[in-house]
Amino acid sequence: MPHGEADPGSAERVKDTEVVLRRLGYARVAPERAASEPEATFWVQEAGVPRRRYPVFVPTEPPTLAERIDRWLTGPSATPPPRRRAIFVAPTDAAADAAWAKLAGVGDSAVDHEVAILVVPPAAPSEPAAHFHLRRVDPKELLRLATGVVVGLFRRAQASDGASQVDFEEMLALLRQRFGIDVQGSLGVRSDEDALFLLYHLAHRDSYAPGDLGTNLHLLVLKPTGPAARLPWFAA
Repeated sequence: MPHGEADPGSAERVKDTEVVLRRLGYARVAPERAASEPEATFWVQEAGVPRRRYPVFVPTEPPTLAERIDRWLTGPSATPPPRRRAIFVAPTDAAADAAWAKLAGVGDSAVDHEVAILVVPPAAPSEPAAHFHLRRVDPKELLRLATGVVVGLFRRAQASDGASQVDFEEMLALLRQRFGIDVQGSLGVRSDEDALFLLYHLAHRDSYAPGDLGTNLHLLVLKPTGPAARLPWFAA
């Protein structure tokens, strides 16, 4: 239901969601732009980041979670903003998987926007604890995103004149937090070390001409010219 409307049937679920988000570091706030997300149940702000506010969508019957996502993807106007934030609430991991599949099925919506899916199970002893549900992607998509993240980390390091270093653990954290990706699950491994090992080899072989580093798709342009002008990020 739109922000500000009462629904006795979902009031308890909305309250549970608010409690979970508070525990995860999100505080309830007034709507940033009520007209931009008119169907948001309420809004939250990420702790320590005043400008990062998220509309939260707690599904009721109707609309269902799938219907909420469809209406959100359509946007509040004919020309929705290029990047939007949202937290959708799902009752189970299976429902969250279906929600991610719907988001991924419309262009690059899951990547272009800052979307999170929060699983808040009904109150039952057998249910797992509430958590943000990460999505699994094809290894090629994961590698493409990883390369983009690493490029950003290298540029930040260059801008600081070497004062900062590239931390590949930070890359994995950004893939999880910013893009909502289950890195280990996507690669079929059980540790970050194994995930980085596989990404290394995927990046090494993903080229136009296998074995020729000059045609590798994951080269970083470090300088305009010179022998060290280009460097495979995985060489770091």
